[in-house]
Amino acid sequence: MNSVDQLRETVRRDEVFNFLKPRIQARDLDLSHGNILYLEDVSVSFDGFKAINNLNLYIEAGELRCIIGPNGAGKTTMMDIITGKTRPDTGTAYFGQRIDLLRLSEPEIAQAGIGRKFQKPTVFEYHSVFENLELAMDGDKRVWPTLFARLSSEQADHIDEVMHTIGLHEHAGKLAGSLSHGQKQWLEIGMLLMQNPHLLLVDEPVAGMTHQEMDRTAELLTSLAGERSVVVVEHDMDFVRSIAQKVTVLHQGSVLAEGSMDEVQNDPRVVEVYLGE
Repeated sequence: MNSVDQLRETVRRDEVFNFLKPRIQARDLDLSHGNILYLEDVSVSFDGFKAINNLNLYIEAGELRCIIGPNGAGKTTMMDIITGKTRPDTGTAYFGQRIDLLRLSEPEIAQAGIGRKFQKPTVFEYHSVFENLELAMDGDKRVWPTLFARLSSEQADHIDEVMHTIGLHEHAGKLAGSLSHGQKQWLEIGMLLMQNPHLLLVDEPVAGMTHQEMDRTAELLTSLAGERSVVVVEHDMDFVRSIAQKVTVLHQGSVLAEGSMDEVQNDPRVVEVYLGE
């Protein structure tokens, strides 16, 4: 093959390069049918182990959903699929009516309006609370725009609003590394809120918290629902009971039961595989 043929192979007319693709944004989200997330017939295997097995999950716009299940039930893999970290072997995953998550990269999914908080908080410890929120702000993250960016009054108001929401307004100038474990968790939630997500995935938010911090976290997550959808994966059943509107139980990679906390905890199948342990 000569150099001209190689060039023709490399540059295909039907290929759209990443920098030419239209950016998926939160405003593209279509909630006309009431659901913000659709996972249908999703399966994924790792070395022969089926981590997710024909999973069907639907999250309504504005709802607070708790996901529970024993270790190995597929909770983390489910969130990995939603955020683009893991690609399923089969099935579909849609954000609203039109946004096909399986066609997007992890950054594109974040830009579309899905935020994820991992179990261990990751904050910039040598920066203040205010600076952490400023760094997390939605916008152009290229080097030059970042270096010369100046906060507008609207952006400053947004940071102030988020600090009040997460209960850290009085600690605006405090270094993130000096915060308590619970406060770091709230700061990371605040950093996600700076990106204006429509769907917030929160992984075990109260692990290692004091009872007082747990109560504050329950208030925070409850306050976030409505304006956005919140999915909470948690093992602490007392905490789940304090916030649960609807609970989904995963087992062996699929939905075992779904309903109110009372319905779920009285389901014999759930008692056998999880709550009765």
